[in-house]
Amino acid sequence: MTIDRDTDASYVAAQQAMTSWNDAVVPLLMEYGRIPNLSPAYDPEWEAHGELDRAAELFAEWARSRELSGAAVEVVRMEGLSPTVVIDVPATDPEVSGTVLVYGHYDKQPPFVGWTRGRGAWQPTLEGDFLYGRGMADDGYAMPSALVALEAIRSTGGRHARCVVLIEGSEESGSPHLQQVLAALADRIGSPDLVLALDSGSPTGEQLWVTTSLRGAVVGTLTVEVLDHGVHSGSAGAVVPSSFRLARLLLDRVEDAASGDLLLPELVAEQPVGASVAAEQMACALAEAGLDQSPFPIVEGLVLQGDTVVERALRTAWLGSLALVGADGLPATIDAGAVLRPSTTLKLVIRVPPNADATAAEAAVARALTADPPHGARVTWQSDQVADGWAAPPFTRWLTDALERASVAAFGRPAARVGEGGTIPFLGWLNARFPAAQILALGVLVPGSNHHGPNESLHMPTAERVTGAVAALLVEHAVRSV
Repeated sequence: MTIDRDTDASYVAAQQAMTSWNDAVVPLLMEYGRIPNLSPAYDPEWEAHGELDRAAELFAEWARSRELSGAAVEVVRMEGLSPTVVIDVPATDPEVSGTVLVYGHYDKQPPFVGWTRGRGAWQPTLEGDFLYGRGMADDGYAMPSALVALEAIRSTGGRHARCVVLIEGSEESGSPHLQQVLAALADRIGSPDLVLALDSGSPTGEQLWVTTSLRGAVVGTLTVEVLDHGVHSGSAGAVVPSSFRLARLLLDRVEDAASGDLLLPELVAEQPVGASVAAEQMACALAEAGLDQSPFPIVEGLVLQGDTVVERALRTAWLGSLALVGADGLPATIDAGAVLRPSTTLKLVIRVPPNADATAAEAAVARALTADPPHGARVTWQSDQVADGWAAPPFTRWLTDALERASVAAFGRPAARVGEGGTIPFLGWLNARFPAAQILALGVLVPGSNHHGPNESLHMPTAERVTGAVAALLVEHAVRSV
């Protein structure tokens, strides 16, 4: 695809957005990065602490300062729900029809441990092309980047439809507040024909990647109790069964310990037609970018599951997995005596294929873990979250063409598609609430971004290009709607 760089409106807008992104957005992110605005699930006293309010007001004030004539900015507050920033930007002219909804979030994950010296979760740090700090790439960049894209369109004489930019404050908790917010704002949002969710990944920084599927999730805690209190392991060992061993036996009902594959039928689904082709295309793109080795900080000698990049891509997108992400009842090694512990509690995150029923999956997990407890132990399962996966509806021809043009305008290369292994519950909700809309999930989480972990970073050149692509895409949408 060739683009006239002098006259093409989408290319010109993309270049302007990329040029202005750093000066416009980085100072805001540096200030935002210092706010410990934990998502509600990680801060039960979030209302009293006020950090989510502080972040929402920061973004709202920044939005009010932009050159977007006619834009209305509001922090919407509803009892018991985290604040939502809503920016309603009118179309450039009456001839441009349609509405675009742009989604992002401003709440953050906990700080975690292991940050490199000189960096920190609440200590934003610029190092070369990277901006380190919690929430930079997930998802602080989204709102300011969307407004920079709109400013670029206007400043270069381009056109865009009405855009509603909505930034919520509960995504890292599974978006428990979003559905009520969307219902309350239904009349104000209207019926968008395009939804851009700027909260996804990017396997490389070389082209615009569109997420076409996400896995669902079942999150919960398994507790196995064998004693009222701990006793000497020399007295009870080999007589009282270990709570940890029994927990292992229960997990074997759900997961094949040798392969890591899930065993319950409700946790397995057929890969759709075309999944292998998409994985092969991604493997080629990764190889061309020199990223076909493991993107993970694996220890030397570790053998990954999946012999090739293609197999690993398919496993990530379409197979389920079980991760033990936390435990109670296990003292630190320095504090551990020769005691048979009374109980073991394990927090599990089970990913399920995009086309599996997460509610049925959770019910199957609950049955498998609690039925006929080994040795008659007291076993309980507490479900904490159930979230369906998501697969994007087929793209229309205009959107396929628009994505190609937007990617070429910002990256110089065609767009690509990827199935992600994470879970974003709100995409399914947006799909259900706006069934006539095309849903696009885009993002800046390149390999090494390490969102949720130590040294989370925003790769600023990728953020610039994604912002440019958004500007170009909005221009293409306006051209189509006139």
